[in-house]
Parts: sequence; C-alpha cells; structure tokens
Amino acid sequence: MVARVVPLRRWAYLSLAASLPLGLAFLVLGVLGLTPPVAAVLAWAGLSLITAAVAGLMLADAGALARHVEASIETEDEARRSPAPAGVFTRELAASIERMARLGTEGRVRLASERAELERALDALPEPLLLLDADRKVVRANRAATSLLGGDVTGRHISASLRNPQLIEAVEQTVEGAEGRDIEFTLQAPVERTFAARVERLPEPREGGAAVLLALVDFTAVRRTDQMRADFVANASHEIRTPLATLMGFIETLQGSARDDAAARERFLAIMDQHGKRMARLVDDLLSLSRIEMNEHTPPTEAVSLPPLLANVRNTLAWRAEQRGVTVGIDAEEGLPPVIGDGDELTQVFLNLVDNAIKYGDEQDTVRVDVRRIAEAEAAGWRAGNDGAVAVAVADRGAGIPREHLPRLTERFYRVDKARSRELGGTGLGLAIVKHIVNRHRGALTIDSAPGEGSTFTVYLQPAAKALQPAPEGIDETTGDHTPDQPDAAVMKP
Repeated sequence: MVARVVPLRRWAYLSLAASLPLGLAFLVLGVLGLTPPVAAVLAWAGLSLITAAVAGLMLADAGALARHVEASIETEDEARRSPAPAGVFTRELAASIERMARLGTEGRVRLASERAELERALDALPEPLLLLDADRKVVRANRAATSLLGGDVTGRHISASLRNPQLIEAVEQTVEGAEGRDIEFTLQAPVERTFAARVERLPEPREGGAAVLLALVDFTAVRRTDQMRADFVANASHEIRTPLATLMGFIETLQGSARDDAAARERFLAIMDQHGKRMARLVDDLLSLSRIEMNEHTPPTEAVSLPPLLANVRNTLAWRAEQRGVTVGIDAEEGLPPVIGDGDELTQVFLNLVDNAIKYGDEQDTVRVDVRRIAEAEAAGWRAGNDGAVAVAVADRGAGIPREHLPRLTERFYRVDKARSRELGGTGLGLAIVKHIVNRHRGALTIDSAPGEGSTFTVYLQPAAKALQPAPEGIDETTGDHTPDQPDAAVMKP
C-alpha cells in the first residue's frame, strides 16, 4: 500500500505545483478582461490535465529508472540484470547510468582480482610479514608469519606475539614518526631463533588502518652455523687431543723400542684401534649433532608409528643386550596414534636411550620400554596440547644418577663417571643429541633418577592429526652402529 500511495502523492504534489502558476496566469487575464472567464477556466483545466499526464509519465519513468539502478548495484552479474527501462523521458539517462554501472562493476572486479593476487603474493613470501596499525595491533599477517606465531594473530598487540623489548621499542618509535630501522633480535621459545627485522613506516594509512610494515628474516641457520663451527673446533680439539696423543705415543714406540716386539705390537695395536674408533665415533656424533641443531628450528611434519620403530630399535641393539644378559621388554598400549616426527631421528633418540639403559643398568636384568597415551603432561617450559601426548619411558635398574648431576646432563661432553663412560666407548654427546631432537619435535624429555634406584627417561611427543597417515613401518637400521654416551636430558626431574 505504501509503495502505491507515495507515487500518487508525489504525482499530486507535482501536478498541483504545475497547475497553480497556470491558474494564477489565467486569473490575471480574466480580471484584466483579456480572456473570457469561461475560456480561461477551460484552458487552465486542459493545461492542468496535460501537465498531470506528463508528470505521471515522468514519475513512472523515474521510478523505473531508480529500481533499475538499485538492482544494478545489488546484482554484479550482468547476465542477471533486468533490461534498462525504455521510458520516453529517461531513455538516454538510463543508458548512461547503465554504462556507469557496467564500468563500476568492471572496476570492482578488477580491484578484487588485484587484491586477491596481492594476498596470494604476500602469502607466498617465505619470510614473515606483518602490518600494524597505529595502536600497534596486527591488521594483516601473511602465511609465514601465521606459521611462526602459531596461528592467526590479527587484532592482537604486537607485544603479545613477539615478546622482545628491542622490537617493541623500534615499532613504538616508528609509529610515532621515526625513520624505519633494522634490528636483530632473538626469540627464546619454543626454540631459540634469531631474526633480522625491518620496521618501516607506511607513507599513509592503508586499508584496515595499517601504519607500520614489519618484515622478518630468519637468521637462525646462519648464526647456528657460525656457533657450531666454533663449538666444533673447541670441542673436537679438546676431546681428540687425548686419544691423538696416545696414538702418537704408540706409533713412536712401535717405530722405536717395540719395533721387533711382537707381543707389545699386538697389545699396542689393539689400544690404538680402540682410540681410533673412539675418535671416529666422536666425529660422527659431532657431525650428527651439528646437523640436528641446524634443523632444530624447523619441526617435522610426518606421522610415525612408534611400536614398529621401537621393535626395530630392540632388534638393532640385540647384540649389546645379549653381551650383558639384558632383556629389553616393550609394553605398548593398544590403539596408539602415530606421532608427529622424523622416523630416522626418533630412531636415533630411542637407540641412545635404550643403549644407555643396557650399558648403565644392571647385568642380567630387564630394560623396560613403556609406551602410553596420556591426556595431560607438563614439564619445565612444556605442556601437552589439546590432544594430549604419547609418552615413551625407558627404565633401567642400574646405579642411578646423583641429584647434583641432573642439571648438567644435557651439556656436551659432560659425564657422571668419566672413566666408565670412556671404558664403554661413550663420547659424551649421546643425550645432547637426544635433547636437540626432542626439541625439534616440540616435545619434552624428563628424567627420574636416584642413586641405587635406577633411572627412567621419558620422552613426550605430540600425537599426529587424524588426517596424517603413519610413515612406512620399515625403519632404517643403519644407525645401529651409533654408540651414545651417558644419558643427557632436555628436562631433568629429580
């Protein structure tokens, strides 16, 4: 009803507004005697009717044109638009508006396409990129930044995502009008990573209020390469010095007084062989540790089934267990999910742990490997996610580890009993390797140990998502020759 009343009312107002001047003109003519009164009234009535008819046509055309324009704005698909009205008075105007609407639609489509291409380009950048508003809140983060910060950070203050005073200060100064600057900073969690950041003020606010551009470049690998090179030289020179001096001494002896002593020669050659193999194991472990540290900031993404992996570990170490009369028992819970991990690295972790349990546990005893899924787990600086964790505990009933040694077990070349460790062929790097592998897997390692009560090393790993499929069950056994040393740990719990 309203839709009909409003046009009629407008038509009436328009007709009245047009007829009043005509009536006034004919009234003046009649008063002056220039036109007969009857003729003036008839002329006024006729012209008023003509004016009303023309006003009606104009209003009808204008209404049709308005409805067409509204439909054109709401419907971007040109094929679904209604044809332009062919009114007497609005034909040309309708055609012009139609052309404007078509150009506007094409412009919107072009802008949307360009924006989508820009979004894809930003997400394809390998380095994190963030746009911040004047309140220091994130208004846009590309895919690399979302991956780095653990999820969508849009709307969060930059200090809640990147907790570094130098970076926050640089952002504050840039927002307040300072020139862009480059800084280098370090994030400590979940693993230590080094970044170079470029903080740049945008010339004018962009969409969403973006005022500052923050671009990050991960320099972790470069810094670790430099540090590992220095560490390798220092550690290798220290550890190799003793066996190398021993080898040189025996060589000089064999070249001199023991040249013709067959018994001494055999004894010296056996000792030289032992020290040579120890140096080879040391170099292998140092190289292995360097490779692991190089990739520690990049977590694995595969799914690994633990029961077959642990069974392979047990088979690989069967010869050592047989030497000491030790039985390795594996108790895995039914229906265990696969874990997120790298099969080769996890094999190395459990080779180290089980080998340590065999070497440092009691002879003629049992090493227990228990695998369970737990709903909650918490260690220093680590907590299980919503899906819980898979815990693998390797326990022995050996002499145990005194409390004062626990905080230092993860240090390179740290040994509780140096003489026994070297006698058993250890390099002092075994669970330093384990610690870094567990860190790369975003898991945790705890140690329960006390003198006379044995030791239990527990590795906590994240269950794989349901969409991931477990890796093939065949595990590479080439790491069976690796001989780890005294247990180390990522997290110690006395």
